[in-house]
Amino acid sequence: MIILKFGGTSVGSVERIREVANLSNNTQRKVVVLSAMSGTTNSLIEIAEYLYKKNHDSANEAINKLELNYYEVTNKLFSTTEYKKKGIDLIQSHFSHIKSFTQDMFTLFEEKAILAQGELISTALLHYYFNEQKIESVLIPALNFMRTDKDGEPDLFYIKENINREIDLHPNNTIFITQGFICRNAFGEIDNLRRGGSDYTASLVGVACEAEEIQIWTDIDGMHNNDPRFVENTTPLSNLSFDEAAELAYFGAKILHPASIQPCKVANVPVRLKNTLEPKALGTLISSKVNGSGIKSIAAKDRITAIKIKSGRMLLAHGFMRKVFEIFETYKTSIDMITTSEVAVSVTIDDTKYLNDIVDELKKYGTVEIDKDLSIICVVGDFIAESKGYAFRVMESLQNISIRMISYGGSRHNVTLLVNTSDKKEALNSLHQNLFNRV
Repeated sequence: MIILKFGGTSVGSVERIREVANLSNNTQRKVVVLSAMSGTTNSLIEIAEYLYKKNHDSANEAINKLELNYYEVTNKLFSTTEYKKKGIDLIQSHFSHIKSFTQDMFTLFEEKAILAQGELISTALLHYYFNEQKIESVLIPALNFMRTDKDGEPDLFYIKENINREIDLHPNNTIFITQGFICRNAFGEIDNLRRGGSDYTASLVGVACEAEEIQIWTDIDGMHNNDPRFVENTTPLSNLSFDEAAELAYFGAKILHPASIQPCKVANVPVRLKNTLEPKALGTLISSKVNGSGIKSIAAKDRITAIKIKSGRMLLAHGFMRKVFEIFETYKTSIDMITTSEVAVSVTIDDTKYLNDIVDELKKYGTVEIDKDLSIICVVGDFIAESKGYAFRVMESLQNISIRMISYGGSRHNVTLLVNTSDKKEALNSLHQNLFNRV
């Protein structure tokens, strides 16, 4: 059994959907995990925002526009009258459901139900397309097996028991299709694994099914040694360890959702990153194996806020750091970086939802300074334990860049630096030249 996950761009057009069917149509047993067609989730979020504001006219306008787009997709995807009608009936059913929310009070529960429609539609369309092509496939609703517990974490036992029960009902089938992203919560309500959650779905399904491999198909040929959006002549990496991939995913590599690595690492299920536009390319294999030492890749994470707490009186007092961290825990806000000095503690966060509340609480213990528009740059590899000058080369590369914070030694796999976002592109290119292109 293998798992194939296709993101929004991989099912973003009729041609791409047909290519997904092509890539999935072989004798190997597999579960195909799909995202919503690209742009759909953003449109559904826009619709939900209108409904929260009770702007039903704008909501209906956005619903009708998205519905027309899907009628066009359906008309192009299917070639027979029978399946064109099935496709139209499918779209009408889902959009009638969405329109029903414009009549009542709108809550978070209704928003989650609306957001689920994108994945439900994309999987049904692929299933119908297989049927039209006389290829057997089984559509397994993720809402039948994907569940989170009362803490919002995946219920691994429930997932394993129920997805395998669904698959065992069809012992002779080789293609199973399900939705990424969506799930039910502990109360049975429709919920989701948050944005990017289709990768997480694929990893949870892969672990539950004891898959040989999980393949994440996107529009890029694996994880690169730098961000190709800002740096020219980057190259794909053939192999990464779970730890290296986790660092890169967390600190900005957009190809893979950070949460998806941990379940695979624990269960030792390899993950392969593949390109739907170049399916023959090897991509990047992520596994427990460490392949060589040295610097492997560079990633950057934007929209970072730095918070400095200065308190000469309190900083060295017993329990001070615990009190600071408890404030962030109370507001469920993760810290990316931390540095300390004799009189100050500096931390960075990327979620500023509760920033004002956090600052108010921190002011009980000292003066607080806020700095925004920052980026974290993470240099990743297997090099910390035996540095051999790597740290020097990193700092040498950034001698003309203002570095706000440095984190080094917390992991053997990265050096993390904080810079102004305005300096990010220059920093990435300078690091690339000095670390990878220097003779």
